[in-house]
Amino acid sequence: MKFATKAIHAGIKPDIGTGAIMTPIFQTSTYVQKSPGDHKGFEYSRTQNPTRQALEQNLAALENGQHGLCFSSGMAAIDCILKLLKPGDEVISTNDLYGGTYRIFTKVFSKYGIKFHFVNMEKPEEILPLINENTKMIWAETPTNPMMNIIDIKALATVAKSNNLLLGVDNTFATPFLQSPLDLGADIVMHSVTKYLAGHSDVVMGAIVVKDQNLADDLAFIQNSCGAVPGPQDCFLVLRGIKTLHLRMERHCQNGKTIAAYLKNHPKVEKVFWPGFEDHPNHTIAKTQMKDFGGMLSFTLKGNNIEDAIKILENFKIFVLAESLGGVESLCGHPATMTHASIPKSEREKVGLSDSLIRLSVGIEDAEDLKNDLAQAMGKL
Repeated sequence: MKFATKAIHAGIKPDIGTGAIMTPIFQTSTYVQKSPGDHKGFEYSRTQNPTRQALEQNLAALENGQHGLCFSSGMAAIDCILKLLKPGDEVISTNDLYGGTYRIFTKVFSKYGIKFHFVNMEKPEEILPLINENTKMIWAETPTNPMMNIIDIKALATVAKSNNLLLGVDNTFATPFLQSPLDLGADIVMHSVTKYLAGHSDVVMGAIVVKDQNLADDLAFIQNSCGAVPGPQDCFLVLRGIKTLHLRMERHCQNGKTIAAYLKNHPKVEKVFWPGFEDHPNHTIAKTQMKDFGGMLSFTLKGNNIEDAIKILENFKIFVLAESLGGVESLCGHPATMTHASIPKSEREKVGLSDSLIRLSVGIEDAEDLKNDLAQAMGKL
C-alpha cells in the first residue's frame, strides 16, 4: 500500500462484534479468561490493549517496520530505549537536540553510569574517534530541534553497522510521511506522537518502531515491566489523527516554505534555519532522504536581543506562544527559555541556539494570514 492508504487502513480492521469501522475504545483494565491462561490474546491492559495494538500496528506499517510500541509520552519512549543499556555503556548523541532528551541523558541516566557524548553529526565520520569498546548506541535527531540541522542517516547507519552499534533516530520533526529511517539503516525509530502524528494538540504520547524481533522483544519487556503505556482513549485519538497525516503534512510543508521565504527576506531577521534552502549546509542530504522539508523552522533577529524576541512572541495574534509543535495550529516558542532551558547556555550557544532564536511550528492555516501575523508582530519592534 502507498502511504496515504496505509495511514487510513494499515493495522486497522472493522470490529468483529459490531462491524464498527472505527477501532473501538477498549476502556478496560483486564480481560475475562475461560480458564487460567486460556484467553483471547489479552490478559491485562498494561501488557496489551486492543486499541493500542491497532495503533502500534499502524505506526509500524507507516515506518516500514515490523513492530510498534506506544508509550505515555515521547520521553517514556526514550526512557525505554535507554534501559536497553547497562552501567559503563556509552552513547554518542547529536549535540543539537530536544532539551528534554538532553535532560534525561545528563540528569537521569548519567547517574546510573551511562556516559553520553554530544557531537556535531553533520559529518558522520567525525564521530569515529569517540567509538570505543563501551560504545553501544548512536542517537540522532534529523531535522534537529531547534536548529534544523540535517544528519545523513544512511551514512550514520554505515558507521553504526561497521561498529556493531544500535542507531536510534528521533523522527518526530519529519514524520514517516517525509522520512523513513529504518529504510536508511536505522535500528530504532522514535516519535513524540504528541506532535505531528496525533496532530491536534490533544494527546501526549510516544512511540518506537523497529524491524528486528529480538530488539522488539527486549523493548516490549521493558514497556510491560515499567508500565509507561498510553490509555485507549489517547490511542483512539491518535488513530483518528493519523488518517489525515499525509494531507496535513502536505499543507505544513507548503506553509513552511512560504513562511521561510518570507522571513529570509525580512529586514529584521538575521538568519532563517530551514532545510529547504539551497544554502542550508546539508540541503543535498535533505533532498535525498526526505520527500519535502516540513513545517518546522527557526530564525534569529539582527542584534540578537532577547527582549526583541520576547516582544515579537508576545504580539502574535495567530501564532500561539506555547510548548510543543506539530498541531494544526501554528505555534511559536523561545527555545532558550522554554523547550531547551534545561541545556546550559554555553552548550546552547555551541550549536548556534542564541537568545533571540524563535522557533515556529507552521500550521495549516492560510499562509497569507500567517505572513500578515508575522508582519504585524515584527512591526512592533
